[in-house]
Amino acid sequence: MITVPQVNAHVGLESPIVQKSLASQRRDSKTEAIFISPVYERLETNIPKSLMGYGDTKFSDSIQLFPGHAEVQQYLEDYARPVLQLIRFQTQVESVEFLRAIPGGDEITSEEWSVCSRDITSNEEFCESYNAIVVASGHYSTPFIPEISGLEEWNQNFPGTISHSKHFRRPEAFFDKKVIVVGNSASGLDISSQISPFCKQVLLSQKSESYLAGGFASDSKIESVSQISRFDSKTKTVYFSDGRIEGDIDSILFCTGYLYTLPFLKNLSPNPVGDGSHIAHTYRHLLYVPHPTLSFLALPQRVIPFPLAEAQSSVLARIFSGRLSLPSEEEMEAWEAAAITEQGDGADFHTLKFPKDAEYINYMHDWAAKAELREGLENGGQGKLSRRWGPWEYWARENFPAIRKAFIAKGDDRKNVTTLEEIGFDFEKSLQHDSSKVDEERLG
Repeated sequence: MITVPQVNAHVGLESPIVQKSLASQRRDSKTEAIFISPVYERLETNIPKSLMGYGDTKFSDSIQLFPGHAEVQQYLEDYARPVLQLIRFQTQVESVEFLRAIPGGDEITSEEWSVCSRDITSNEEFCESYNAIVVASGHYSTPFIPEISGLEEWNQNFPGTISHSKHFRRPEAFFDKKVIVVGNSASGLDISSQISPFCKQVLLSQKSESYLAGGFASDSKIESVSQISRFDSKTKTVYFSDGRIEGDIDSILFCTGYLYTLPFLKNLSPNPVGDGSHIAHTYRHLLYVPHPTLSFLALPQRVIPFPLAEAQSSVLARIFSGRLSLPSEEEMEAWEAAAITEQGDGADFHTLKFPKDAEYINYMHDWAAKAELREGLENGGQGKLSRRWGPWEYWARENFPAIRKAFIAKGDDRKNVTTLEEIGFDFEKSLQHDSSKVDEERLG
């Protein structure tokens, strides 16, 4: 069940769903509590594996170039194995509250926080104190469904016809239906492509052409249309901003993203959530300025998330171990003010379109590299560092929509494609080609 519309970022804690454990279905009646995931059955990444991984751990050479979600999960589980004993599973954080400043403390011991959590299987509650908090819970929990005239009445009159990509699982559910997909970012484009073989028709409603559109093959059953201006539930008709009218709509699937929600920080002041379009009071999309012992990983959008989070983590590790000093509060506030002037204080605040995402990763790397050396650490006392992006990463990042389009064009054979070169993308040859073009222009 979803809320329509959904524009409130100050929601309560998400409730887990109790179901029979998959591992125990043939043996006993053991149950497990889970949270709904936005990962659908046939989800593949839109980033090539050679670009998306952590700097010190490659994806397997044998898996396809754009891995499926199960392969990404296995990669993450393998990467996490050395720290699994530090993770408390089946636990929901219910509140994080600032307790006090500690006079005379350094970056890590200057503040104290209370964290209250609950074991969702036993219902046992824990409250513990910490000197620093890293929020790494992602921002794909609370769907954003915009307010559109007539939408609420449509949902009441035709229950079950409106859904969000978070609840999408398999394309067969849309068999023989006329579907409007709202939104044309990664999920909107991918889900449209998946359901089109089963649907009567797919209408892809969009503000403008997506930067990811080049990564998807053209499809005659998917028609791009303008934004929806209103719903008429009396006639079951949808009106679009360019005057177009469509009737006999069977399903409306919102692929409109998510709100930034942090229900466990509801008592924090000033509250960073605001209207849910971004997280406020942050420095470099990472540190909470009023109390920088609170930090957030991977807030930015339109990025390569694993390398970005790795670069951020290398900075946090050095700050919280006393090896890297913070700027003054005034400097951090000035950075946020400048970022708002450039990007606004809405949904674009955390948007780092290429090459900004690459520049951000390298800024984080260079910041971490300035840390005080410490005896016993790897890299001559520097400790573990993220990978600094160079010409290859910039090239792969810039070209990945075209790379993905070539990959998808292979159809079922794409599962056998494991390298960029197999679909015609060769970095060394591209350098030679670019060099030849420069020579021609000089001679011309």
